[in-house]
Amino acid sequence: MAFPLVITVAPNGARRTKADHPALPIDPREIGLEAARCREAGAAMIHLHVRDAEQRHTLDLDRYRAALAAVRREAGPEMICQVTTEAVGIYSPAEQMATMRALKPEAFSVALRELFAEPEDEGAAAAFLVEQARAGVMVQHILYDAGDVTRFQGLVARGLIPLERASVLFVLGRYAVGQRSDPADLLPFLSAWNSEHHLDLPWALCAFGPREAACLVTAGALGGHARVGFENNLWRPDGSLAPDNAAQVAGLAALARAIGIAVATPAEARALYVGEA
Repeated sequence: MAFPLVITVAPNGARRTKADHPALPIDPREIGLEAARCREAGAAMIHLHVRDAEQRHTLDLDRYRAALAAVRREAGPEMICQVTTEAVGIYSPAEQMATMRALKPEAFSVALRELFAEPEDEGAAAAFLVEQARAGVMVQHILYDAGDVTRFQGLVARGLIPLERASVLFVLGRYAVGQRSDPADLLPFLSAWNSEHHLDLPWALCAFGPREAACLVTAGALGGHARVGFENNLWRPDGSLAPDNAAQVAGLAALARAIGIAVATPAEARALYVGEA
């Protein structure tokens, strides 16, 4: 039997502001309340970004701690809180790693291209990931194309990326004006993923534009999981503007259930990502 679909909500991201959508959550209180609504709608995990006073991307520890506390207060202790290490051209790999070491989150995501940016980064990156695996952290590796998939598999084979509590996220497209992902964009990722170097890890998908839900339900039908929300897409399948993140979560959950795919609870999601499913 297929594992239930784990829905992660990415409510804000690093780039959009309230000028893009007034319901985009920015401050800790807004993030916490949105997390609670999305949890009720079917999200088992939240992917967190925080912003400075000018709504700019930051990895500031105090802002992260305030946002995490707000999610716990409003959404309860069950929902998985995954923070981002995204550089956005601001942070170096050393700064990204230092932030996670100080924050000690239960889960974080990291782009393969950022952590392993140069060959000389490999030693420090590998030591960091081993340290995080030993600490029981759920690490999601972000992969942007089939080449990233192959490189990830190679780094695993070389012993540079541990598999304990690891997962991957396939990104269909880029943060660009007018980007429209399509379910067929997933095929090159899966071709590389299911090669002779296949890894038995959970994989999830995020996508851009009005076909986001079609892409995500396709991933669910093929054994993957989904990340939905305003970080990647503001639009409903009919092309209209979504009212909020919770509506996007609810819409995806309804589509999944309509084709016989169960939606994971936070407890089921945690079991999957810690390898106890």
